[in-house]
Amino acid sequence: MVARAYTVAFEGIEARLVEVQCAVANGLPAFSVVGLPDKAVSEARERVRAALNALSIALPSKRITINLSPADLPKEGSHFDLPIALALLAALEILPKDKVESTLALGELSLDGTLMPVVGTLPAAMTAAEEELTLLCPKACGAEAAWVDAATVIAPASLAEVIRHYTGTAVLDPAVAGQVTTTGSIRDLAEVKGQERAKRALEIAAAGRHHLLLIGAPGSGKSMLAKRMAGLLPPLSPIEALETSMIHSLAGLLNEGGISRDRPFMEPHHTATMAAIVGGGKGAKPGQISLAHNGVLFMDEFPEYGRAVLETLRQPIESGDVVVARANAHVRYPCKFLLIAAANPCKCGHMADPARACARVPHCGEDYLGRISGPLMDRFDLRVDVPPVAFRDLDLPADGESSAVVAVRVARARELQTHRYEREDGVRVNADAEGALLERVAAPDTAGRELLLRAADRFGLSARGYHRVLRVARTIADLEDADSVAQPHIAEALSFRLPPAST
Repeated sequence: MVARAYTVAFEGIEARLVEVQCAVANGLPAFSVVGLPDKAVSEARERVRAALNALSIALPSKRITINLSPADLPKEGSHFDLPIALALLAALEILPKDKVESTLALGELSLDGTLMPVVGTLPAAMTAAEEELTLLCPKACGAEAAWVDAATVIAPASLAEVIRHYTGTAVLDPAVAGQVTTTGSIRDLAEVKGQERAKRALEIAAAGRHHLLLIGAPGSGKSMLAKRMAGLLPPLSPIEALETSMIHSLAGLLNEGGISRDRPFMEPHHTATMAAIVGGGKGAKPGQISLAHNGVLFMDEFPEYGRAVLETLRQPIESGDVVVARANAHVRYPCKFLLIAAANPCKCGHMADPARACARVPHCGEDYLGRISGPLMDRFDLRVDVPPVAFRDLDLPADGESSAVVAVRVARARELQTHRYEREDGVRVNADAEGALLERVAAPDTAGRELLLRAADRFGLSARGYHRVLRVARTIADLEDADSVAQPHIAEALSFRLPPAST
């Protein structure tokens, strides 16, 4: 007698359908799980046995075989416990087979039959909707999965509730989606005194999702500026919120099933490993660049990161996704993030101050910033010097624009870009435009083109640098609500593109 249930195996943010087959046959008593399971899946048989025993359900003295199909797909995680239990209960004719076969289940069983939360219920709900299956998941995950309206989500607290639901003794109501959450704690740009050029660069970066490099002495306000970026960015659109939440669901970062409209802001420490930054490790999990998808990745002390880590950023910055390839895994994660990097001008940080600089000036600065390779440096659209603020200026009242005022201009520029690229696949902001599309939307006037060509020839801009100047100029024009790119827009974009004085 064979019974079937369904679950998923995760490959990046994709949840692949897995059929859980259970056969109960005569023979020596045994309980085996086959189909390329990892250690956690193989141990499921003991958790299932204990959970059934807690419900006074004894396994027959027969040979029980669980097959996870397709058999060549690696199966990882404790979420296989619940579908294995369902298939077994259906094979034992305790649960109706037809109802179990119309269910996609995931959840970890404790020894007393309680269902424990697992990661990845949001991608699993997407697969359940595509396959027209009912999703069964732990109660703690129900609010998260219910965000997928096309799927019916049932969220019991224990295996006993599952049995009562499928036998009709106590039918459970569908789960309700969690709340849309916001942090509500926005750091105001007006708190930063001085640094008007850096503030302008933040505004341009936020409007077009352009990568920004801040170089300045310790204590000049680089980190303070970067952390104000969250207050300039518009909320996530519904599509962006779902994309970001699917990645955070796999990482177990969604709180109480709530989906946030705030853009993620990730700030890894400079000692982070390559797997932590770009993804990998056990199960090829998403890294910081994917967790920052549709948001901000702030990398302070940028030259202090490992050379291999920095060089690995080059391809994701260009493509907007990253492929984590391992011997037993090959998964793709989206990672369209806004990179803000901060660096001191040299190891001691005081290269511009003769009274405090070390004896190796200017070679120390060349060596220190030389840790950032030329190809990686070329990928920063905006490069800004952040000089120290005079002590007397710190006592002056704040007189700059607030984050709310700047955010209105940024939101307007983003709206223009959304309208401009609504028919373009995979293009949402100016930073995504390339090729013929970029030449069409960012074509400068005659004076602007002549200025750009002269600058490209004099300063040796690469083809990538040339196109990035056009993208930034298009964003500057959007901030001014201008229909076309003019010479002043090109001039300002070039002023941020050329190497800062510190370099």
